[in-house]
Amino acid sequence: MNDTPTGPLADGYALVVFDLDGVIYLIDRPIPGAVEAVGRLRADGRAIAYATNNASRRAAEVADLLTGIGVPATPEEVLTSAAAAAQVLRDRLPAGSAVLVVGAEALRAEIRAVGLTPVTHADDAPLAVVQGYGPQVGWADLAEASIAVRSGAVWVATNTDRTLPSGRGPLPGNGSLVAVLRTALGREPDLVVGKPEPALFVTAARRVPDGRALVVGDRLDTDIEGACRAGLDSLLVLTGVSDVAELLATGPGRRPTYVAADLSGLFDPAAVVRVVGGPDGAPATGPEWAGWSVSSRDGGLELTGSGRPLDAVAALCAAAWSTGTAEADSAVAGPVVRAGSPEAARALTALGLSRARPA
Repeated sequence: MNDTPTGPLADGYALVVFDLDGVIYLIDRPIPGAVEAVGRLRADGRAIAYATNNASRRAAEVADLLTGIGVPATPEEVLTSAAAAAQVLRDRLPAGSAVLVVGAEALRAEIRAVGLTPVTHADDAPLAVVQGYGPQVGWADLAEASIAVRSGAVWVATNTDRTLPSGRGPLPGNGSLVAVLRTALGREPDLVVGKPEPALFVTAARRVPDGRALVVGDRLDTDIEGACRAGLDSLLVLTGVSDVAELLATGPGRRPTYVAADLSGLFDPAAVVRVVGGPDGAPATGPEWAGWSVSSRDGGLELTGSGRPLDAVAALCAAAWSTGTAEADSAVAGPVVRAGSPEAARALTALGLSRARPA
């Protein structure tokens, strides 16, 4: 069985919601094919939104960055965790309240824009601490935040992404900095605003009739989980953080509807595959798929047959998720996959399953 779309995937949705880092660009360089993909969606009259956990830029700055790399965008199309965090604090605190900001100038600007007062020291008696990614955040900033939270300030994190993608590989993200305070304080933030919380996606989906939105992301733990929690279909692209090994190990709440190597999967039915058959995260089919067969062996999976590597992904997901192999390994390493045929060995190499080896 093969539930791969027979027409362009994008045709089934009124709105496409993109994550940015790892999907549209890496730091500030467009990912190959991203400019063309967004341009084609616009030419087709498709509504577009961008939802980012990166709190180091305001919506207008993100729109300018996108336009500068050839992806025309307006501030209204951009939803940021920084703006969402500021709006939450505006609703919770008296006007003009001091908020200690740990992050970039963009986060301070968002706090200021909602009528609150950004400060940098615990001695300013802040009623809240808001923590977002900033490349200049250091020990002194975290120390002030720690003192403020211990003194009773509400602690809000824009997001808890452990890493952010770059051309040199994953780098520490805001979640890594949040972990420093978590360790120092011995507790969790009072509130995390960005993905995987569903608010950004729910807000975007309200812009189109029937909420027919597709979320496109590169991270299972933020983009895809957020889409699942918002009740939206999702497309995992393998251009950023999450890879096939992590996909095989992931639980029901983080399973994408579709998988593609890149954004060409929005338009080319041969470049995308459906891996989830319903909102409960169940696999789309059994472990036989378009020429591939998967069986359990020695605590792992064995792939045999031949066909497209993407169809092998679907077969492996179906087997791992149906048999519980996904829970047998860590979410990063994934289950051991072995090749039972030369064609399978080539497919597994193409999919980056480096532990795969001939049986």
